[in-house]
Amino acid sequence: MYFIQTLINGLLLGGYYALIGIGMTMILGIVKLTNLAHGEFVIIGAYMASVITTGLGIDPILSLVITVPLMFLIGFVLQYVLIGNAMKKGPEPALLVTFGLSIILMDAMRLTFTVNERSIATSYSTKTFTVLGINISVLNLVLFAISIVSILLLSLFLNRTYVGRAIRATADDAEAAALSGVNIKKVYAIAMGVSMASAAVAGLCVGMKSTFNPTSGGAYLSTAFVVVVIGGMGSIPGTLIAGVIFGLAQVIGGASYGQLISYVMLLLVLVIRPKGILGK
Repeated sequence: MYFIQTLINGLLLGGYYALIGIGMTMILGIVKLTNLAHGEFVIIGAYMASVITTGLGIDPILSLVITVPLMFLIGFVLQYVLIGNAMKKGPEPALLVTFGLSIILMDAMRLTFTVNERSIATSYSTKTFTVLGINISVLNLVLFAISIVSILLLSLFLNRTYVGRAIRATADDAEAAALSGVNIKKVYAIAMGVSMASAAVAGLCVGMKSTFNPTSGGAYLSTAFVVVVIGGMGSIPGTLIAGVIFGLAQVIGGASYGQLISYVMLLLVLVIRPKGILGK
């Protein structure tokens, strides 16, 4: 029974961790950019959800109606105006731009929200139910459902729409896609917008799951990096699998050894299969 309990807890946490990494895997796989500000984007999503939920008195999940389009727009503009121009000079300037963005955003959040810890409370935050002797957290189940729905919608977008196919073609061969009439700069901007939109969803889940503050972004950047590398850069199914593996590591290792187990697994994957579980 303990094994089944651990497996279920790890599976539910896996969707949560996959959602944190999904935005980074898109940028790495499509734009070929390591976004060092990804953690700060997630925390911005958490703060936005907290402010909207408190101000309007609504369920936190409903805040996504506002935060997702807004974060998409911010990501599109950032890539189109700032990061895209830096990429013309090579990958290093673009990397430094994202590093600078992470510092600016962290300080801006510190000035705006102070360094006090916050969380997004819900009526089901501490509720559990029992099935066949197995205790299941309602919050973990809700976060898992949000993660799976988000990943499915993203997969449908990439596979069933013209813009999604253009993004995939650009990821495979940007030069060939450009010769076929694809506006690469615009595609990169859309990809960053989608990445930011997913960060908004991840931020909501982070705020509902744990406390956060303006300096929390580094921890979630590390989590996203581990999940992306284990799953395979640019692979959405791989990110989900890696999220489940990461979740199981956290449940088995607990607060003391969960992170250690995760990073040992990262090193093993890099040695055995450097491109990740489903990397190409």
